[in-house]
Amino acid sequence: MSRLRPAELAGDNAAQYEYEPSDILARSPPLFRLSRTVVLSAGASMKRRQFISLLGGAAAWPVTARAQQNPPALVGFLHIAPSKGLLHIVDAVRQGIAASDPQSANVRIEARWAEAQYARLPALAAELVRLQPAVIVAGSHGAALAAQTATKTIPIVFVTGGDPVRDGLVGSLSRPGGNATGVSLIWGTLGPKRLELMRELVPQAALIALLKNSANPTLEAELRDLEGAAQAMGQKLLILEAGTPPAIDAAFATLVAQRAGALLIAVDSTFNSRRDQLIALAARHAVPAMYYAREFVSSGGLVSYGTELTDIYRQVGGYVARILQGAKPGDLPVQQPTKIQLTINLTTAKALGLAISRRMLARADETIE
Repeated sequence: MSRLRPAELAGDNAAQYEYEPSDILARSPPLFRLSRTVVLSAGASMKRRQFISLLGGAAAWPVTARAQQNPPALVGFLHIAPSKGLLHIVDAVRQGIAASDPQSANVRIEARWAEAQYARLPALAAELVRLQPAVIVAGSHGAALAAQTATKTIPIVFVTGGDPVRDGLVGSLSRPGGNATGVSLIWGTLGPKRLELMRELVPQAALIALLKNSANPTLEAELRDLEGAAQAMGQKLLILEAGTPPAIDAAFATLVAQRAGALLIAVDSTFNSRRDQLIALAARHAVPAMYYAREFVSSGGLVSYGTELTDIYRQVGGYVARILQGAKPGDLPVQQPTKIQLTINLTTAKALGLAISRRMLARADETIE
């Protein structure tokens, strides 16, 4: 046992103590190990009992040091789009993890972006699997399919605009089974509603253009719903390919030449990263455009009907935290967006010379000025 004994004094009557290290301190990490002899003055601010308390606390140092040495959990992140303009969704995953479980907040996220090339997803998914992450976040439908092909054991939390049951990502929405769960967006199914709202905003538009990315595996169902709704409404659609930046430029040139009175943007993850180009071209050609996510409108687009990406990825972060705590993805029901909102940018409407009716303003969940 460690002991304190009087030492030889010089000068005043202050008592001094010489410390001989205990076995506990001898086992402490080098950073915290005390020297052979420590001399204390009873007249100093550290009293004998304080020093003894210090020795007792030293027993916890090795535990703390070991805890600090534990590496952060590795989370893989796979997305079809380029990273430009989308890094905030990675931050949203972190926020969701921290909000759900502060103890799981110390994570390292290893991201792979396919730069809008669907053919790259399988190799990028395999690359992430080789890193053996605790969880893989798949930020698009194609990314989710690639990740599930690459691993049947590593948990996957996906964001998809497609049908996860139809495409085999999960057994059912309530009981996914397997190694995947996540958030199923209803963006694509909202296409007819967006068309209806755009007709109300621009009733004089005899022709409405639609920009699409044919490489998107979820496009077919959205187009089928939109074309059916347009036929029922008696609305003519001009469907244009816009899967690359040059194709977007060409699509705008065509819709202007064809005198389209308004524009819809089909749901596609690559459009999220190209929103600046889309918004700038719509403004340059004075074309009222309807988008599927609030981020477009907050960046200067006219109107959106859908969700906010950051909200979705915070939901994903919550599931990541639960899996890091030990939950099985197959037991976590597939979630859906908590809110669908109509957002209108009044500044953009004014620049376009577009009058927003009182009825439309009353329906809006948010207006931006």
